[in-house]
Amino acid sequence: MLSLSSLVLWSLGALSLRVLWRSVLRVYLSPLRVVRGPPVPSILYGHVRQVCRAGNATTMREWAAQYGQNVFCRYLLQVPCLWTADPLTVRHILHSGNYSKPWETRMSAAKIIGDGILVAEGERHRGQNPAFGPTQIREFVPIFIEKAAELRDIWLDALSVQGERPVINVLDGLKKMTLDVIGLAGFDYHLEALNAHGKPNELNEAFYQLFNVTPPLSLYRLLMDNLPFLDFFPDKRARIVQDAQATMRRIGMELIQDRKAAVAREVAGKQGVIDKKDLPGKDLLTLLIKANMATDIPEQQRLSDEEVLSQIPTFLVAGHETTSTAAAWCLFALTQSPNVQSKLREELLAVDTECPTMEQLTSLPYLDYVVRETLRLHTPVTFTLRGAERDDAIPVSQPFVDRHGQVQHDIRIAKGNRIIVAILAMNQSTAIWGEDALQFKPERWANPPKEAADIPGAWSNMMTFSGGPRACIGFRFSIAELKALVFTLVRAFEFELAGTPDDITMVGMFTQRPALKSELATGAQMKLIVRPYVR
Repeated sequence: MLSLSSLVLWSLGALSLRVLWRSVLRVYLSPLRVVRGPPVPSILYGHVRQVCRAGNATTMREWAAQYGQNVFCRYLLQVPCLWTADPLTVRHILHSGNYSKPWETRMSAAKIIGDGILVAEGERHRGQNPAFGPTQIREFVPIFIEKAAELRDIWLDALSVQGERPVINVLDGLKKMTLDVIGLAGFDYHLEALNAHGKPNELNEAFYQLFNVTPPLSLYRLLMDNLPFLDFFPDKRARIVQDAQATMRRIGMELIQDRKAAVAREVAGKQGVIDKKDLPGKDLLTLLIKANMATDIPEQQRLSDEEVLSQIPTFLVAGHETTSTAAAWCLFALTQSPNVQSKLREELLAVDTECPTMEQLTSLPYLDYVVRETLRLHTPVTFTLRGAERDDAIPVSQPFVDRHGQVQHDIRIAKGNRIIVAILAMNQSTAIWGEDALQFKPERWANPPKEAADIPGAWSNMMTFSGGPRACIGFRFSIAELKALVFTLVRAFEFELAGTPDDITMVGMFTQRPALKSELATGAQMKLIVRPYVR
């Protein structure tokens, strides 16, 4: 007969094994392992460095060609991971409540930008959606056009003092323009990024310190980002982040208090009954504050000042980096297709105003084709990451043969496994877009391939803005801003690549920013020969 101490030890051992199984072994001994995939290059990093490496599109195409649309790979510390460019699989992942952003991704992002909408999940994400509908975007178009014209004039001044071969790093100006736009449209704040002769702006400087340099992926960086107690030993990067966040927090709280006071003054005398449609203000920050102060909003949908504050760096990140990157790639694509550039300019010059409305921008079919093709072929964000909340059977578009030679009709995945949704791979898939998928052909949007209808994206049968409840809520904002930029700049200038196409590469992990192989140390840039267009 077992003694009491033996029984206790046996019970503790059984409990430990159960915890070990549920927390560790069950994750690693996943049925996902039967899916075929490439050899693992690193014990610590798995395939993460390959997936995150800028300019990795060739590697991802090789994976798809050799293993199919669903590929088994390894995440950090060998955690099983599914890389997928299968439309049906992606639809299930993005629309199922079983998959959310992994804790390490949320923690790492929150450390930089706070607990905003890019980090929030579930009901908190839905509750933080600011207004990005057509009505609000229509109000922002004059800001887009004004700042695009300001950038145009800055380039004209720069060209007036250059020689016969006027070269401009267009990405630099585009980043400043889109940063100014989100400052005004996001929270009615003049960042003055385009004003090279003005007084340095604190918020602009803080944002620059946070996001100008992306640290390389390393085990040390991962530990610093995901283990908060290591902040007791901050490195140079951590100190820069802390100082920049302190500045953004101070200015952000001032903006919030100013907006709340302004709204309170406007609604004074309404006897405590405030409808959100009665409240003034058009910028996104004011719209959030209006929603919080309106009496017709349920309590559970209100945000605290801290939650509103976290939206400011979120607006800055989501509202400027991707659009400026897309605009730079668009101008590059036009340099490689002079006929497209000429045809587009002809359509734009037929508009009898330099300040078009949203309706006028929307009515230009070839501009729409060019923007769509840019966002398909040169999607700024190349992938998104999800984690399985529970065991699941994931559907696939076609049966596949696993690593044991067995035909499978679905993919089994374990709780805790990771999924990489291959956005760029889907946008460039020859199985979907045809053999010319890697060519810049705006005309394809006059009659898109029927296979594209299966892509579960939020916009235009592509994955550029993701899909499902976690899709990019600002896609209308980004598209309208990109159209306003292209409208203004292509009417005013002719663009030619300053170097050779072979020298163009990408830098960045999640965002593929253009760079030069010959000047990688300089970072992201796009050098173009820019000449004023003479009618």
